[in-house]
Amino acid sequence: MRYKVRPGDVEGYGIFIKSQDPKLEWGIRFFMITNPIDRRKPHLFPELPTSLRNTLESFMSELQRIAQTLLGLMAKLLKVKMEEMEELFEDGLQTVRMSHYPPCPNPELVVGIKPHSDGSGITIVHQANEVQGLQIRKDEVWLPVCLDHDAFVVNLGDILEILTNGIYKSVEHRVTVNSEKERISIAMFFMPRPGTEIGPLTSLRDPQKPPSSGNTGMEKFVKK
Repeated sequence: MRYKVRPGDVEGYGIFIKSQDPKLEWGIRFFMITNPIDRRKPHLFPELPTSLRNTLESFMSELQRIAQTLLGLMAKLLKVKMEEMEELFEDGLQTVRMSHYPPCPNPELVVGIKPHSDGSGITIVHQANEVQGLQIRKDEVWLPVCLDHDAFVVNLGDILEILTNGIYKSVEHRVTVNSEKERISIAMFFMPRPGTEIGPLTSLRDPQKPPSSGNTGMEKFVKK
């Protein structure tokens, strides 16, 4: 209860229920901003037990390195200036969501997370206890994402689709619930620096289709 979501906020520990959908979301989450460091809520990350906080710091540091490497490789494949991509994401907004999906005796009546795409550049997901449940939509069919031990899933998000002018597509996904086993996952979301305007990268703009005026501010986009 020390870390519960406070009224009017989205960060912290809690159960999220949206009653307008017949299928309830069957899960408990701990969500928080982790970067920039001055955006960390003082009652969340700084107050975690030392062993967990240190482990998370190491985990997030390594994932930052992986994310920067992946973004650099994508920039290279797109033949865009790597500095442009690096400048956007260096010391960018980063959040983490740790999710616990208990077993449900009637899994067909619930969903772990409803279908959505991430409002991030990229998302790196770790299925901590190796119980499957992540699915992606391809050609109107839901396909399970089956992973080997110690593998990460990298989801491309809406921001990357915008930055690449649609060359890379964000992926629609959902999480199902197991009738016998709990599922634990850790997702880390990587976004550009606060204050950044979200629009196609300069070198990927189509002269025949100039970007619409009024690029969206990054934080306004993510919040929406």
